[in-house]
Amino acid sequence: MRWDGQWGRQAAADAVLALGLLGFGQLATDLAGDNQPGSRPVDGVCRVLIAVAALALLARRRAPVTTLALVTAATATYLVLGYPYGPILLAFLVAVYTVAVRLPVRPAALAAGGAFVVLLTHVFWSRGPAPGWTGVLPASAWVAVPFAVGVVVRVNREVAARSRAEEARARAEETRRRTDEERLRIAQEVHDVVGHGLAAISMQAEIALHLLPKRPEQAETALTAISRTSREALDELRVTLGAVRNGAERDPVPGLARLPALRDRLAGAGLAVRVRVVGDPRELPAALDLAAYRVVQEALTNVLRHAGVASAEVTVDYRADEVTVEVVDEGTGAGAAPAADQGGHGLAGMRERVAALGGRLTTGPHAGGGFRVYVRLPVEPTT
Repeated sequence: MRWDGQWGRQAAADAVLALGLLGFGQLATDLAGDNQPGSRPVDGVCRVLIAVAALALLARRRAPVTTLALVTAATATYLVLGYPYGPILLAFLVAVYTVAVRLPVRPAALAAGGAFVVLLTHVFWSRGPAPGWTGVLPASAWVAVPFAVGVVVRVNREVAARSRAEEARARAEETRRRTDEERLRIAQEVHDVVGHGLAAISMQAEIALHLLPKRPEQAETALTAISRTSREALDELRVTLGAVRNGAERDPVPGLARLPALRDRLAGAGLAVRVRVVGDPRELPAALDLAAYRVVQEALTNVLRHAGVASAEVTVDYRADEVTVEVVDEGTGAGAAPAADQGGHGLAGMRERVAALGGRLTTGPHAGGGFRVYVRLPVEPTT
């Protein structure tokens, strides 16, 4: 067994117990003999047997069965020789209790049963008073009581250990769940930032390539837009990754207030976006504001990539208990949704964001033509 701080404390406690029982036995056995006139007087053999029974407890944790065997042999010999009932029986109690605590019930019961049989020897044959059958019940109590107490303590320890293990597993599972959720959140953030920027850059690059042979002066405008868009995307990505490293947002997260900048960036990529605000704009919770912005960003990125149209309209409606966001393009109605969902990040990512905030996402062909993304996000009413 490993010798560490806990084992050292246990060994010290066993030493105190053994020496305490040794000293108490040597002193109190004389008093016990004075109250039992028919018993054999205390002598050197008696004191040796008391010492053997007490000092055997030093090994009770490492070898509980061997300890019980030594204590039982010393105690049975002590009683058969006719010495008075006394403190030596306390060592026997401790040995039986230790076996019950440290071993499974079946082997502990076998060991305790064997000790009981040996202990019964003095009931029928002894140099002192032999109680006969009337002594069986008291003798059984010296085994049954410490054994029952030991079993109860052992069961309680096992239950407590299982409870601690279950709590540890639950904490580990909760940690893994939070880690997975955070990993998915980060992946979604990176996807939104990088995906939008790359879509705009791709469109601007195509414009530049188309204009470069014939109108190079106009291609320069597209290249300038590519530079600006890439720089903005990198800045936003840097903020996102910096927040992940530091565990907190270093700069304000994007929100609906940045829709004009998003509109201007997409205009450089060839997509004209009209932004319409209904109601009185107000400050929203950061998570909700970010989710609304990301939905608009993703929906417009899908329009830019897949719808094949040159314009879209965004409507933000501030209501008393919710905020709604609508993105409509002017395509044929087959538009962005199928292609966006093929990679598993487009509309699926929108749904995850909205659902996490208790909102609702509706997508599909628009009645007036094109494709429509509509989001309702609940907000605590203002007082």
